[in-house]
Amino acid sequence: MAYTLDTTVGEILKDTRAVEILERHAPGISKNPMIAFAKGMTLKSVVAMPQARQAGVTEDMVVKVLAEINAKT
Repeated sequence: MAYTLDTTVGEILKDTRAVEILERHAPGISKNPMIAFAKGMTLKSVVAMPQARQAGVTEDMVVKVLAEINAKT
């Protein structure tokens, strides 16, 4: 199954290969205590949050990471 912007953060975190790739792009993200609050959210919802933009997380960035994850799965 390919991951999309409609995939939840929790689904990504269950996939160890996806987490490895995610960690390369955002070191420590999967261990951040705040990630627990986002597990039920879609990636699209996370990207839309002002906090994500302030942290430099853009939809383009997420799409590129998803493409890398999907190429490896």
